[in-house]
Amino acid sequence: MNTAMPTATSNTASRAEFTIGRILLDQGKLSAQDAERVLRLQKEKNLRFGDAASQLGLITEADIQQALARQFDYPYLTAGEGGYSHELVAAYNPFSPQVEGLRALRSQLMLRWFALGNNALTMVGTNPGDGSSYLAANLAVVFSQLGERTLLIDANLRTPGVSGLFNLGKGMGLSDLLADRAGLEAVVRIPAFIDLSVLPAGTLPPNPAELLSRGNLANLLETLASSYDVILLDTPAASVASDFQIAAARTRGAVIAVRKNHTRLNHVSGIKAMIGAAGAEVVGAVVNEH
Repeated sequence: MNTAMPTATSNTASRAEFTIGRILLDQGKLSAQDAERVLRLQKEKNLRFGDAASQLGLITEADIQQALARQFDYPYLTAGEGGYSHELVAAYNPFSPQVEGLRALRSQLMLRWFALGNNALTMVGTNPGDGSSYLAANLAVVFSQLGERTLLIDANLRTPGVSGLFNLGKGMGLSDLLADRAGLEAVVRIPAFIDLSVLPAGTLPPNPAELLSRGNLANLLETLASSYDVILLDTPAASVASDFQIAAARTRGAVIAVRKNHTRLNHVSGIKAMIGAAGAEVVGAVVNEH
């Protein structure tokens, strides 16, 4: 028994190191020839795979941390990887104080909303530039990193911002689904994140408020609820249109994004009253310094 225990531990460590090496190979951080050099040094000096690769100058500490994150199902990206917007801080800088704040918000929303049987939530800014799309997109990333099957819907059918953040380009989306011009194939999986999908705004319609008001949105959300744990809807700023009321009525809850030293308190009070009039709950308000 005494001899079997070290062997089992060694095998476990070996499998873990192989996983790190395989991840680095799959990411293109190491070539097959580089991996051979690393394995030789690892055997000679009894090092961990990552430490051996680092000693040889083949990878950086950031490469090792990213590989570990993938091994533990907590994917994030290095600068420029994926071609997404740098505003996706949860994807590119997941250990920053800013993203710690997003994770704290995620915890509050899980406890105060999603754990109570709700699975959809509307995000609205008071004015353009208050960061509703930024907040919705980064929240979607941190929810997916938690292992929640997450769908981000761009319900801003006037000046959509989500597609640009994820570099999705133009194509079918929410408006096309609501007008029966497309099906659920319009939902786009984000390959860099295991549990994240995006439904772009789609074709910009001449009648966004009317399109959102139809029963199709409620039916769509009900259909999507069987496939996703968390559904976030980004909407136009409240000062631009009342579309957020329609979305909030369908999701029954909303989060208000406000901008530090910019948003007026009376504007927030007005939006809160409008959400309440729609039969929805204000789950929270987020001060955005972005």
